Amino acid sequence: MAMTMTQKILAAHAGLDSVEPGQLIEADLDMVLGNDITSPVAINEFEKCGASSVFHKDKIALVLDHFAPNKDIKAAQQCKQTRQFADKYDITNFFDVGQMGIEHALLPEKGLVGPGGAIVGADSHTCTYGALGAFSTGVGSTDMCAAMITGKLWFKAPSAIKVELVGKPTGFVCGKDVVLHLIGEIGVDGALYQSLEFTGEGVAALSMDDRFTIANMAIEAGAKNGIFPVDEKTLAYCQDRYRGEVKVYEPDPDAVYTRTVTIDLGALRPTVSMPHLPENTRRIEEVGDVRIDQSVIGSCTNGRISDMRIAAQIMKEKKVAKNVRCIVIPATQEVYLQCIREGLAEIFVKAGAVFSTPTCGPCLGGYMGILAEGERAVSTTNRNFVGRMGHVDSEVVLASPAVAAASALTGYLTDPAKL
Repeated sequence: MAMTMTQKILAAHAGLDSVEPGQLIEADLDMVLGNDITSPVAINEFEKCGASSVFHKDKIALVLDHFAPNKDIKAAQQCKQTRQFADKYDITNFFDVGQMGIEHALLPEKGLVGPGGAIVGADSHTCTYGALGAFSTGVGSTDMCAAMITGKLWFKAPSAIKVELVGKPTGFVCGKDVVLHLIGEIGVDGALYQSLEFTGEGVAALSMDDRFTIANMAIEAGAKNGIFPVDEKTLAYCQDRYRGEVKVYEPDPDAVYTRTVTIDLGALRPTVSMPHLPENTRRIEEVGDVRIDQSVIGSCTNGRISDMRIAAQIMKEKKVAKNVRCIVIPATQEVYLQCIREGLAEIFVKAGAVFSTPTCGPCLGGYMGILAEGERAVSTTNRNFVGRMGHVDSEVVLASPAVAAASALTGYLTDPAKL
């Protein structure tokens, strides 16, 4: 039976020759992920059911990133509970303050996920690792509990949408613009419980950071996962980094897709997503005069070194606009150090921005940039739902690092090419 890339990975992990869409399977897992919000719930269930061991101490990753460094007593208690669990069961991949980063940037950087793997995480943006040619998806905390105990989970094999990429991006267009364009075209439920499988000659024109950004936001189209083919860039990224065995899966030539969406990368323009859904997209020239109060550059979507570099390029020797707060958050400690080595941190600080330790912080309305009533932020994060970053009467506009940096300098949503 012909299969897509995702279906082949799931079949292999289920010990089956093939799977078909809708088929229920039990698959072995290569990595189980939790953070400081979702892990305590899983730990409570773990203890409630009487479990006394984890399936593999090296195949669980616990990352304190959402409210760390702790913003309040409740956050501190959650981190303490996770810390104690990691210590009790000798969890190898436990990342606390000083070593942690935003989980979906940290795990690839540390070589904990790679091509052909099957990864679940109690966080919806676990789909990020599809950039490496892995099946990765978000699950609930009770599923995380079961996965930590057994190393297995049930899945329904998804059907797939083929996203054919052609051409090359130009100007300031990056992965964020690609995925916002796609979500604008198919909608926030356009890929519901399907795999978004990216293919075409345009894939080669995208950096690994672009691919991480695109796969990260597959969930914003309702997808079960997003996945890219394994090519020379993927293998170069994994070399001397990925700790597992590289396994390359390719879709069969006659694999069945529910639809094909073609995106000409060369025709794209910087794209933003207006409140209050990621599908509410517009090209930057279509937004008009939209004032902002805050600009956030960071997150699991756009906190990597290439994101920091483009923001610094735009902000160098310039100043953040009066009455605008600009918050720059590198995704990991390594990105933070690289910003220092390259002088990017100095550029941000001299421009009048805050340069923060790695944290999810403002993305989920946690801390480090909560919005007040009536305020509007442009953000490189992944969701702009009502109240996502603060007050229910605040607004979030999703954008690329280039647009967020340019807008911080003018106080309005701005095309970076016009600075």
